[in-house]
Amino acid sequence: MAKSSVGRFFEGTLFADPPKAYSQMAIGIGATAALVVLLGLIGAPLWLAGLCGGVAGGALQPYLFKNLRYR
Repeated sequence: MAKSSVGRFFEGTLFADPPKAYSQMAIGIGATAALVVLLGLIGAPLWLAGLCGGVAGGALQPYLFKNLRYR
């Protein structure tokens, strides 16, 4: 199932509305990157900023993807 999903993702046939899916991904990536940079600017160690950004970005994905439709 995972192999099929990955293949369909790269073919562009996994999501019913690919532009919406890609915009939701971009929002998640942007939020994660912004958090990592912000934590880095306030003096957090890089490993801690990366860890916090990764956890926050991962937690944001279900919220962003809850209304996406798949084919």
